Amino acid sequence: MSYKLLFPNKYKTIGWFILIPALVLGVYLNITGFEPRWLYVKVFSLFPDEISGTKKLFSLIEVSLTNTIVGTLFIVGALMVGFSKEKNEDEFIANIRLSSLLWAVSVNYVLLLLAFIFVYNTAFITVMIYNMFTVLLIFIIRFNYILHKTSKSVPDEK
Repeated sequence: MSYKLLFPNKYKTIGWFILIPALVLGVYLNITGFEPRWLYVKVFSLFPDEISGTKKLFSLIEVSLTNTIVGTLFIVGALMVGFSKEKNEDEFIANIRLSSLLWAVSVNYVLLLLAFIFVYNTAFITVMIYNMFTVLLIFIIRFNYILHKTSKSVPDEK
């Protein structure tokens, strides 16, 4: 993996400060269903929305921006955490990063396959929404777990 494609190391800390609150808030909002009334605004929509009755392409619809804001913060934070250089970025870490990414994509598609087989109707839409976030989440968990595990087993070289 090219080091040019990674963010500088300082973005990892910023990413954690964005990711953790977004994750907590996303779980809280999902459990409670809370949506602040002041976040309902008219937004530009590219596609028709059959649920609200809007049948036109390129129209204004009124929606809650709660999920949009939390989802955007989650994605931005996860990208910063997952794709920022480590302090000592070398070929070994690049190899761990690549294998973790391949592992995350594989696990994600196994979960997606299971969803196709066992989940139906509107529950499937909910699973697909969560599926958007699982690749990044699995990658971050696996990458940091492997880094932590190898840092404990290998003494520092000097």
